[in-house]
Amino acid sequence: MNDASHGRSLGDGERAGEGWRRCPPTACPSRRDARVPLSCSDDVFATSERRTAHEGSVISRIQRSASYLWERVLRYAVKFGVVGGVGFVIDVGLFNLLRVGVFGDDHFFQGAIGAKLVSTSVAIVFNWIGNRYWTFREHRRSDVLREFAEYVAVAIGGLLIGLLCLWVSHHVLGFTSLLADNISANVVGLVLGTAFRFLLYRFWVWGHHRTTRRELEETDVEVRVIAATLAAAPLEDVTEEIDKEEAGQ
Repeated sequence: MNDASHGRSLGDGERAGEGWRRCPPTACPSRRDARVPLSCSDDVFATSERRTAHEGSVISRIQRSASYLWERVLRYAVKFGVVGGVGFVIDVGLFNLLRVGVFGDDHFFQGAIGAKLVSTSVAIVFNWIGNRYWTFREHRRSDVLREFAEYVAVAIGGLLIGLLCLWVSHHVLGFTSLLADNISANVVGLVLGTAFRFLLYRFWVWGHHRTTRRELEETDVEVRVIAATLAAAPLEDVTEEIDKEEAGQ
């Protein structure tokens, strides 16, 4: 190799090191080994970085939304479902025990109406205690009698929704079979009635704005801190939210 060609080779190498860079294959579909100006390559890498940052921002927003939904609605719904399931077992079990005469024979509460009256009343009281001291414990109010009265009113409203679904199906639409009655009362009516009760319990009976004297428990603080950590949210936001809630009491 002569000096001239060696000089040209060195010149190319210096030029490649100073102002030229191999373009990524995705940026040069026609020639994989094409050489492009440094500014073009920087634009490609910058675009990739912006795309990565955008995807991270989207994931962060999804995590924050999921955390907010869990904190405000879903964790209450899970506990509400557990309490309601136990209450349903109590209702059905006590009704059948009364009907077969476990608590004595030949009295009003052995009959269908009397047994259902007792079993439903006991289940309502159990559900109120479970929801007050577990599901919505951080929002329970000092005016216990008024809280219980509102709870019973909502429970009756949920019952009326189930009866309305049964009435419309049986008497208006003419679906008079036993299967149709069960679907309208124990499927459609039960779902709508349960949703009605949960929403009013969560946002009215035990709503944040109804709590007049709220003492934030350590468990509630721990739940918020864990949720903020999983969502990559600043802990300052949690403390600020807690301070605002305590200041509003």
